[in-house]
Amino acid sequence: MHRPGGTIIPVIVSSDKTQLTLFRDKMAYLIYLTISNIPKDICRKPLRHAQILLGYIPTTKLDGMPSKASRRRALANLFHSCMHNVLGPISSIGETGLTMMSRDGVWCRCHPIFAVFVGDYPEQALVTCTFNGRCPKCLVPPGQLGEYELFPLRTQRSVIGSYLLADQDMHQFHRTCHEAQLKPIVHPFWATFPLADIFISITPDILHQMLQGVMKHLISWLVNIFGASTIDARCKSMPPNHKVLLFPKGIMILSRVTGLEHKKMCGILLGLIVNLPVPGGLDSSHVVKAVRALLDFLFLAQFQCHTSDTLSQLDNHLVAFHNNKAVFVDLSIRQNFHIPKLHSLLHYASSIRLFGTTDNYNTEQSKRLHINLAKKAFHATNRKDKYAQMTTWLE
Repeated sequence: MHRPGGTIIPVIVSSDKTQLTLFRDKMAYLIYLTISNIPKDICRKPLRHAQILLGYIPTTKLDGMPSKASRRRALANLFHSCMHNVLGPISSIGETGLTMMSRDGVWCRCHPIFAVFVGDYPEQALVTCTFNGRCPKCLVPPGQLGEYELFPLRTQRSVIGSYLLADQDMHQFHRTCHEAQLKPIVHPFWATFPLADIFISITPDILHQMLQGVMKHLISWLVNIFGASTIDARCKSMPPNHKVLLFPKGIMILSRVTGLEHKKMCGILLGLIVNLPVPGGLDSSHVVKAVRALLDFLFLAQFQCHTSDTLSQLDNHLVAFHNNKAVFVDLSIRQNFHIPKLHSLLHYASSIRLFGTTDNYNTEQSKRLHINLAKKAFHATNRKDKYAQMTTWLE
């Protein structure tokens, strides 16, 4: 990496589970890879093949192990072992470089560097070896997840020494990991990557953190405040409109709500609660301000181009929500806001400054890839020894 003239290839990796059938517990665990040198308008289109399938991770549940704790540890170590086998060449090639020809026929010395990991919250916790209920990016205590306060960031340099103990004294290794509040994973796959920091590589996730996370919580809070019948009555009274999705039967009747449906709900959510009386005679303006702040944050976070002004507004909307969130406690809707997905909003602005807009690393893309690279491939098999047949079908 000290030789001038090299070309950096930032590697973007994502992993996610998907259900292959509707009525049986058939799952696939896929690993995808793309590079940030490709324009995002090409990466978004599955038929352009800008994202490739690296492999399938075993989906075994290890039912033969009697202890749940041992089973969880074994599954986490299995994941990192599989990822190490798949991404291991990055460790050596990233330093020495690999001769590759560009589109214009020029040969370059390329250095693939692990840059971004895309996944939902369970995947982020699994990859960073952190526990559920903790932030995978910073050292916030669990009891302060609901506060608007920045805490020291986790760094790979500070934890790598703990994982080196796995080759020496296992008792000391487990003790050190426990003190550092990390899972005792033997050789995490990212430990030997050059110029990588796994905690920085964790990126925002609009689909799971915002639409299926914070917004799902917010809708349930509003339903508890105003009542399901009142919210549904306002949905039914909305006139036809070409720009919004109507819910003629209300939103409470819906089950298995998709991210797209949550996104359409956000477009009408503020109009559903304006001028509604709050129980107990409390001032409804704080509820409206809190809802508007989160909606503004959501829409700004999805911008395809940002400036310093829009990022400043992003932080201002988050501050506005925290200034008005106490109304949900006053109405006995919440006792606290110790929600990891809500805390993750603090890291959006910094991640956008580092890696660009959120559509560069949204999990909606991997969800779409599941259709072509998992579901269609599975339906082409005879359900026996499916992975070998799926691989042959894809090739």
